[in-house]
Parts: sequence; C-alpha cells; structure tokens
Amino acid sequence: MRVNNSLQRQNSSKPKFSVAIQTPMYQKLVNDTLGDPERARRFVASISSAVAVNPALQECDAGTVLTAALLGESLNLSPSPQLGQYYMVPYNDKKRGKVAQFQIGYKGYIQLAERSGQYLDLDAFPVVEGEYKGRDRFTRRPILEFLEDDGERENRPVVGYYAYFELTNGFRKVLYWSREKMLAHADRYSQAFYLNGKDAQDARYSRVSYADFLAGNYPQGDDWKYSSFWYKDFDGMACKTMLRQLISKWGIMSIDLQKALASDEAAIGNDGTPNYLDTPTEDPAPALGAPESGDEQAPELPEGLFDEDGQRALA
Repeated sequence: MRVNNSLQRQNSSKPKFSVAIQTPMYQKLVNDTLGDPERARRFVASISSAVAVNPALQECDAGTVLTAALLGESLNLSPSPQLGQYYMVPYNDKKRGKVAQFQIGYKGYIQLAERSGQYLDLDAFPVVEGEYKGRDRFTRRPILEFLEDDGERENRPVVGYYAYFELTNGFRKVLYWSREKMLAHADRYSQAFYLNGKDAQDARYSRVSYADFLAGNYPQGDDWKYSSFWYKDFDGMACKTMLRQLISKWGIMSIDLQKALASDEAAIGNDGTPNYLDTPTEDPAPALGAPESGDEQAPELPEGLFDEDGQRALA
C-alpha cells in the first residue's frame, strides 16, 4: 500500500499543461524554438485554449502536448477543433501513462496540398444512398449522381466515401471506397476501433460492437472507451483516410505533405504495419520511476522541426 501511495504521489506531482507551460523552463523552450516572442505568445495562447476545453488532454504529460503542438506549428496549422486541421490526441502509453500525440485532420491535408501550389482542386466527402451508380465498365471509375437537395442528403445513410484531386498540369485522379471497406480498414488498422466488439477479462478493455455503440447500447460511464475519432467522427476519419490514400499514391508530395504524413504515422511497427494513434486514454497503474516535479525535464523535440533562426525548416 505504501508503494502504491508513493507512486500516486509521484504521478500526481507532475504539473498539468496549464501550469507547466508557464514555468521558465517551458517558456524558454518555446521562445528558443520559435525565435519570435510574438509568435511564441500566440502559440502558447492558442495551445492553452485548445487544452483548456479538452479534459482528456489536461491529464496528459505536458511535454507530449507541447511536442505535438510544435509539430502542428511547424506546419503552420491551427489546433482549433472548429478548423479540424490537426489534433492533439490523448492515448495511453504503458510506460509513460497518459500522453498526447499529433494527428492531422483531413482539412489539414487539404490545406497543405493547396499551399503547395500543385493542386487546382481536391476534396473528400461521404456518398449517400442513391448517389453511387457503379463503375464505368472500361475505366473502372466510380459513377456518381449527387443529390442537389442538401436536406435530403442529410437524411440518407452514408454508403461510401469519395476523394478526388486535379493538379495544375491537368492530371486528375478519383478514389471511391464503400462504407463496408472503410469499416474493415478501421477495424484492421486502428488500435482503438472494434467493429465487432471485444471481450476481455478486465472489463476496462472490453468494447461493444460499433453497431451497439451507434445505438447507445453500452454501460453508462464507458464513454471514455470510445474517445477515438473513429467513434466520435467516423466520416471525418474516413475522409482523411481517403485523402491519405489518394495523395500518397498518386499526388505530388511537397515537403510539408511528406512531413505531415510521416508525423501522422509516427507509430509504424517494424513490419511496416501502421498503427493509428487514436487509442483512448485509460486508467493504468502509475508508471514506475515517475520523476518528481523538481526533476522534470523539458521534452525532446523532433529533429529538423525548426531551423536555427526559429523558422520552419521545411518551408
């Protein structure tokens, strides 16, 4: 019992982000990294606001929140949930406890692609029942007839997802996935999404099926289990997946786009299997050897994030 209490005190002694970001150590780190005091002030204000409205992020290690935010800043993207350009996603790490990880949104991919100057147009969106008419028998391209009435579209179920781009040189490419294919993709690659549910001896690791989740058939108080964006915003994650597939295979990849793709896939296994970093935060035992508040060190920043003058190294 004394050991558990000691570990709990160590874990609770770690300052939250709102406190850590105001310490001289973190202030110096931000100012030295960004190089411009005004830019640093705006950065701290925007990140503090994003963390303040997300209780799960408030419980994350402050250094991981800052590292994720600086990745977004290096790409000149906004952390505003309304803009959906990138997110700081809380998840559980067995060694470090609750941490935050950088995850770009599909609007972030659109922003970076348009900024490159190579794309005349690009987008991704859900396709509802009645709009998909099959594929051309020769080119295999999807044939769609979009409903003009937005109200009618909103009342119909989603049957698939469509993405397209057109480059300034005239090259065009389209991609269509059925909803069933996207569900199978999420079930296969996401650490947090379970299409058919999951049974575990420890109730904390059990999950209901996605159909039961949509119907609200899960115990009250288990919302934290379904904090993955595949549960909270399946269509948004699906559109992001479509853009990733489309741009990485057939698009022109600017340095910023390459960096975003690599950062968004930071947890790739040794066998090349991608693990989307969207595992919901849980309540693990406190990590052994957690540093006392007086011994906390500033987070290590990714190499090449900024150049020596504090400007974006990958501009």
